[in-house]
Amino acid sequence: MDDVLSPSDSATRRLNRLNLVAASSFTLGGTLFAIGAVLAQLGTTSLTTVNVTYLVGGVFFSLGGYTSVVFASGHTRARRSAFVLFVGTLFFAVSLVAAFAEGLTPRQSDGWIWFPDITGCVCFLVSGHLALLDVGDGRIRVRTGVLGWWVVVVNQVGSILFFLAGIAAFTRPATDEAINIGLVNWGTFAGAICFAVGGVTQAFDTSPSTGTVGPTTP
Repeated sequence: MDDVLSPSDSATRRLNRLNLVAASSFTLGGTLFAIGAVLAQLGTTSLTTVNVTYLVGGVFFSLGGYTSVVFASGHTRARRSAFVLFVGTLFFAVSLVAAFAEGLTPRQSDGWIWFPDITGCVCFLVSGHLALLDVGDGRIRVRTGVLGWWVVVVNQVGSILFFLAGIAAFTRPATDEAINIGLVNWGTFAGAICFAVGGVTQAFDTSPSTGTVGPTTP
């Protein structure tokens, strides 16, 4: 009978599994986005290879976002940031799929690729802000002794970098080129590294008091 888990033990194990799935998903997603950004910057592989790398990374981001929502379903405050985060990953998914389309005009490229991408970036920023409030008990504050706070902060930095890369990716109709392709690639790379680091850190955050899930959800 000693091997029978109590309801609380079973629930804790379930939450730990969800947290590990989310952490692993964001780590893999961030890693693949970083690889995709490097490949895009170097230009040594085909655009299709770059897009596939990003797309697979986006699948992991969406999985992590969905798992975060499931994890946070019993936490009123964390549920807000988790939901906004998941919505952001869905906007990214639209952008990543649309990137495979050929022959798009600058206006079409901005409408089907850039707009959902920058919207996803905004969702990540909003989710991160809500998460900072959550981990700070209703206000923005420094809590260096809380591992979940580090997860939130590192990933909010990643969200800011993604946002800057998103702005730079706007295609100017006059030139049919992005505003700053270097910022697009290196901003995406640096932001993705933040998400990967945040995911690894989250995997070690087993304290139920912080309730850390997702790249920006405490």
